[in-house]
Amino acid sequence: MSHAYRHIRSYAVRQTRMSKHQRESFERLYPVYGVAFTVQPVRWYECFGNDNPVIVEIGFGMGEALIETARRMPNHNFFGIEVHKPGLGKTLGRIEREQLSNIRVIREDAVIVFRQMIAPESVAGIHVFFPDPWPKKRHHKRRLIKPGFPELVTPTLVPGGYLYIATDWDEYAEQIAQVLDAYPLLLREPNGPAAQTDDRRRPQTEFERKGLAKDHAIHELFYRRAVDR
Repeated sequence: MSHAYRHIRSYAVRQTRMSKHQRESFERLYPVYGVAFTVQPVRWYECFGNDNPVIVEIGFGMGEALIETARRMPNHNFFGIEVHKPGLGKTLGRIEREQLSNIRVIREDAVIVFRQMIAPESVAGIHVFFPDPWPKKRHHKRRLIKPGFPELVTPTLVPGGYLYIATDWDEYAEQIAQVLDAYPLLLREPNGPAAQTDDRRRPQTEFERKGLAKDHAIHELFYRRAVDR
């Protein structure tokens, strides 16, 4: 059954303090590594200058996983989506410092980006690591992954492409599994994360460390888009 994605912002719009370095990095480097919003699909070759497979990370926070995975996988391109400027500033600074040519970022709502900017069957993988769980029941409607999410992102995956999600909230993990398991074009691989090679293994993030400090269990959900027969 098809679901329309009810677009309610999955992030809180708030004034966030940026360090001097973060602000300077954002202002100087976003024109270099940032992608402008457009209603036309991104042409990955023009964006990165090559035809390497593209992996999209939704909500990369302070950029830990994005930077580390891009460093490990130089033959893949990474497109990071984030709205909060401090994380963008810090990430941009690291991109320059580590001379990573395979990352581009955009400051925009991920739902809008997927609807407008990412062409069908154009990305090899999608990462969603520790999305905001919005733990209060009245806020569940603001969660990113809910009915309609598979219909939004799966068409952008190449056949056999993957969707990799991690969360430390038990109830949210159950919701994510229910939503994704019900979508026929996504096939769950229970051992998917464990089967990843060292260069593809998900780096530990600050959000994960905070969850572990609270004795939260880490849930990893790995799906592949079905290959048409």
